[in-house]
Amino acid sequence: MPGITDLSTFVVGAILIVLLPGPNSIYVISVAARRGVRAGYAAACGVFVGDAVLMTLSAVGAAGALTSSPLLFSIVKYAGAAYLAWLALGMLRSVPGLLRRTPEQTRQDVIDEAPMEAPQERPFRKALVVSLLNPKAILFFIAFFVQFVDPDYAYPALAFLELGLIVQAASFLYLSALIFGGVRLAQVFRDRKALAAGGTSIVGAAFIGFAVKLSLASA
Repeated sequence: MPGITDLSTFVVGAILIVLLPGPNSIYVISVAARRGVRAGYAAACGVFVGDAVLMTLSAVGAAGALTSSPLLFSIVKYAGAAYLAWLALGMLRSVPGLLRRTPEQTRQDVIDEAPMEAPQERPFRKALVVSLLNPKAILFFIAFFVQFVDPDYAYPALAFLELGLIVQAASFLYLSALIFGGVRLAQVFRDRKALAAGGTSIVGAAFIGFAVKLSLASA
């Protein structure tokens, strides 16, 4: 592809990076398990848009601004950590309700025809915010992408766009697998309230871990 060096290595690296567990992918599978395929893809679209924004910011030099301004980096970092913690607390608060649910109520939440989002939950918006409030992602994109952009190419922005599309394609395939896998797991667990509550507790605890990790990150 024009402007890109060692494309095969980049593709392998992009796939491995996409496969790493993170708050975005865990949120998508959680939404799919609780609300169905449509809500899962709504969350996935939030991830795609958020990543596209971060890649664009990386290409235009936002990484340099974050690196040179510790205050700006800290603001974004702690805002992101607080949001992840807020999501985690919401999941943990829902555990008692899951234990009280009847099988019929649980079934209504996981079938494909279920409403795309509960009144208190907007998967697209939540996934988008989780993506955008991660300053490390901007630094990562610039650090990773620049290794595969031909320094002699006249249009480096185009090379960044091409690399971004490859990452988005890998992300789409991976999140699609998570969405349908999450719905399948929900169908298996729909009559097992303890397992559903336990799974939600684990996801909530994972988000608290992500919040702590992000709060400790450095530029």
